[in-house]
Amino acid sequence: MRSRQRMFAAVMRLLLKCLRLGRRRRFKLVRQVEQLWHYGHLCLRSLLYNSFTNGDVVLDSLFEPVYWLVDHVTRWFGVVFVALVIGLTSSIVAIVYICLLPLILQTYTPAWICWHLAYGHWNLIMIVFHYYMAITTSPGHPPQAKNDLTGVSICRKCIAPKPARTHHCSICNRCVLKMDHHCPWLNNCVGHYNHRYFFSFCLFMTMGCIYCSISGWEMFRDAYAAIERMKLLDKERLQVAANQTYYQTPPPTFSFRQRAFHKSVVYLWVLCSSVALALGALTLWHAALITRGETSIERHINRKERQRLQKKGKVFRNPYSYGSWDNWKVFLGVDVPRHWLTRVLLPSPHLPHGTGLSWDLPPCVTEQRAPLLAI
Repeated sequence: MRSRQRMFAAVMRLLLKCLRLGRRRRFKLVRQVEQLWHYGHLCLRSLLYNSFTNGDVVLDSLFEPVYWLVDHVTRWFGVVFVALVIGLTSSIVAIVYICLLPLILQTYTPAWICWHLAYGHWNLIMIVFHYYMAITTSPGHPPQAKNDLTGVSICRKCIAPKPARTHHCSICNRCVLKMDHHCPWLNNCVGHYNHRYFFSFCLFMTMGCIYCSISGWEMFRDAYAAIERMKLLDKERLQVAANQTYYQTPPPTFSFRQRAFHKSVVYLWVLCSSVALALGALTLWHAALITRGETSIERHINRKERQRLQKKGKVFRNPYSYGSWDNWKVFLGVDVPRHWLTRVLLPSPHLPHGTGLSWDLPPCVTEQRAPLLAI
């Protein structure tokens, strides 16, 4: 009897011991899982943590695949866009010379004929000159070798010195001096050396489209009415052909030349009006940026800097702005009054002020400013 009790007690002690050991191992496993979870969470936060991270950074990271696709598509389709600009502009010029110019010479007074010939050809020369210079002129690139450049940083993609106002273009895969943006319609970056050509092209193209839209308004109304009559006569001709008798005469027909003339006038007015609205808005936007002395990229940088300093009770001042009037003089390269004629109203290949590597005070600026620093 006693031996059975001893055996039962030994079995119970062994069972309790096994239960305690299993509970300890289970608790130890749970603690290990919790430690691994906290360690992984800490590692993830340490990898993603950045004191400068905000909603804009997160949004840019999410749209990075879209940016990559746009960069590569723009790089390959730049030639197509340039060919499209040349083709559309050439078609408008051809319509003006073939369809409208003979009509102007027959119906307008000598004074209006001289005005249209002078202004139209001047505007066309300015458009062709500035577009050619904008697509063939390099925007300017910083030197790859390290030299005595002052106030520079290092580009994270080029691993090369980056002067003030210089930014990296992901499409050209190079740093660009005073970069504004990459224009697919030029297949080129807009930077220090071709920024004036780009803006002048937009301005004169807008002026030319507005000129064509205003001058061709009456012709457009007549051509549109003629096209509507063509459609109506085509319907009548089909009805006459279906129920033709010997006593019915078919309606008059428009010749191919008349149809082509009216459709060309409608095409010219619609295209010029559309381009005038779209390109005019872009021109006004860049005019506002030039007035403030900043580029498209610097506008976003300056806005964030202005908000940051505003929270501290300070006022932001753009170090590259010399005042509205002087900003335009610096941008257009107007040093003396006669330059408004020779450098603004006439084609001029003059270089902009400075080299794009440093930003000293231009000679045309009337107000002296403090030395410029890099942004």
